Amino acid sequence: MAAEIVNPRSDAGTDGPEEAFDPAFALHRGGKMAVQATVPVRDKDDLSLAYTPGVAKVCSAINEKPELVHDYTWKSNVVAVVTDGTAVLGLGDIGPEASLPVMEGKAILFKQFGGVDAVPVALATTDADEIVETVVRLAPSFGGVNLEDISAPRCFEIERKLQERLDIPVFHDDQHGTAVVTLAALRNAAKLTERTLGELRAVISGAGAAGVAIAKFLLEAGIGDVTVTDRKGIVSSDRQDLTEVKRELAELTNRAGLTGSLEDALSGADVFIGVSGGTVPEPAVASMARDAFVFAMANPNPEVHPDIAHKYAAVVATGRSDYPNQINNVLAFPGIFAGALQVRASRITEGMKIAAAEALAGVVGDEIAAEYVIPSPFDERVAPAVTAAVAAAARAEGVARR
Repeated sequence: MAAEIVNPRSDAGTDGPEEAFDPAFALHRGGKMAVQATVPVRDKDDLSLAYTPGVAKVCSAINEKPELVHDYTWKSNVVAVVTDGTAVLGLGDIGPEASLPVMEGKAILFKQFGGVDAVPVALATTDADEIVETVVRLAPSFGGVNLEDISAPRCFEIERKLQERLDIPVFHDDQHGTAVVTLAALRNAAKLTERTLGELRAVISGAGAAGVAIAKFLLEAGIGDVTVTDRKGIVSSDRQDLTEVKRELAELTNRAGLTGSLEDALSGADVFIGVSGGTVPEPAVASMARDAFVFAMANPNPEVHPDIAHKYAAVVATGRSDYPNQINNVLAFPGIFAGALQVRASRITEGMKIAAAEALAGVVGDEIAAEYVIPSPFDERVAPAVTAAVAAAARAEGVARR
């Protein structure tokens, strides 16, 4: 009989009933990542170079010329994945400890799809200023900061303040990663139906982090009009119950001056983008314009089931991997950070994000079809294309430092 292979970390804790039968628990046992040395320490000579006394020479050199930290430490290829656990996947506010499996997952996606090292940093505070101060103090160890699963509207303030205080890329993936992939899919959907972005009117269901970012990004990219809806209907300037973020959004969007409900907004619309959950009634989908696009991205249950969407829409996308055209952030954030780190960018600009979306759309190329407007995360062309485009855009916009 062959000897049993034992995971050295598998003896921690005792399996409960769920753990005994669920492969997800088996995969997560002991965590999904570990720190691994890139140099050997085999003898006293290796030790003297990796640690004292050899390390003192490198420390002194960095002290005299701080930019050398990028050459002689891991800084230029490592990202902090920062959360407070308040908006985790579809689970909501579950706290920092319960968020760690997701942050570990994010870190291994950085490595697998972008070749970027990442470290989960789950913070035991939900105070925006405390989060900012903590990240600022941690920043010397990292080349970039990926904000993750922080609830709106605090996520906007936290990102803005960190961008103002740090000279490294700060990127809230829930906002911008989603927006980049959405734009890429929308560009190809428009191309497939021989239209331009400027001819399209989109309706976004959800005015949280993703919805706000997508709306602003689509306007930056030149879409004809965007109407955003929340639980109370269309976000419009005539409403008196809007937060500061939504008031700003109302000033930027809804050029058509629509009022009323989501259903009212969808009448004649070219695009539906769902980032809110809930269910859109079939008659509302049927009222959309001819050759409409339905991007129903809620997980696990899309706002419009694909079977319903396909009755009326020319292109259908979801957030799920078991349907065609998955709008998945992993298509964007590894390459965006890889490109930014490659040129030591001081920040991630709108131009860099648009370049990422264009590169991602370009991967599809001549293979474009109704069920293929966005590539698979496992397409090996994706990360190199996004990385190169982002690096070039950073140089063009003057934020690259090499």
